[in-house]
Amino acid sequence: MAFLQSVYRLISRLSLDVVAGAVSGLLFFSRLFHTDLDPLVYQLLGMAVWCIYTLDHILDARKLTSPVTSRHAFYQRYGGILWLFVVPTVLFGLSLAYRVLGLGKELYFSLGLGIAILLTMLFLRKAGKAAGLIKELSTAVFYVLGIAWIPLLRLEAIDWTWQNLIFIPAYIGLAFLNLLMLSFLDRKEDAAQGFASAALTVEPGRLLGWIRKLAFALIFLSLAGFILLPSFYRPYACLLLLMALIHYLSFFHAGISNEAKRGRMEAAFMLPLLLWAL
Repeated sequence: MAFLQSVYRLISRLSLDVVAGAVSGLLFFSRLFHTDLDPLVYQLLGMAVWCIYTLDHILDARKLTSPVTSRHAFYQRYGGILWLFVVPTVLFGLSLAYRVLGLGKELYFSLGLGIAILLTMLFLRKAGKAAGLIKELSTAVFYVLGIAWIPLLRLEAIDWTWQNLIFIPAYIGLAFLNLLMLSFLDRKEDAAQGFASAALTVEPGRLLGWIRKLAFALIFLSLAGFILLPSFYRPYACLLLLMALIHYLSFFHAGISNEAKRGRMEAAFMLPLLLWAL
């Protein structure tokens, strides 16, 4: 058991659980939008997500003199080594993007999205604690745009329907819920290290109320979608319902640790892998 816990912590430290969740989200939107993607597109997304999250953690760790969390201690110790992996991964990713996407709107728009994400990260770092809720909301929006980007660009005109497109704001809502919950769980560490977060902008009791209301809204809307939408959309509504329920039940479970709550919520984003069976 101790060995498995060590493996899980390493996977979490390296953001590989986030990568798996993003790749699962790409599968979700690929199937929803009827787009068959080259396996290299999944690899490309995984590399991009890993580089962004790793770079973010390295920059956070460099700002600290005495890290409070084990995650930041890990990146202070191994940040230099990980940086040696980030740079060639970025270069290889750019060449792979050219190979997979070619010179066209998909490549140009994807590069534009990547630049927008990096500029937003820099802006939020400059804004400091004033960033507040903007950090969580912008991260949720960019996360979902990133995983839905290529399927969205390849969406056929006949498939541009409100039933398809409502899953994008729904997924953003789920990602936003996840980030608000993590912000609340990490509020003491963030305060000690001077990081901006929603939990340091909004009074804890009010934030808990927002989290509960958003979770209930997602659960209700997903259930309504499962009942009311045509049969094709029901597996996707069901997945959103399950992910929202896992978040709610994990976050408000008083008998488990914050680490366990985090692990269950991150694992929820891997549920779309079940679509491989369809």
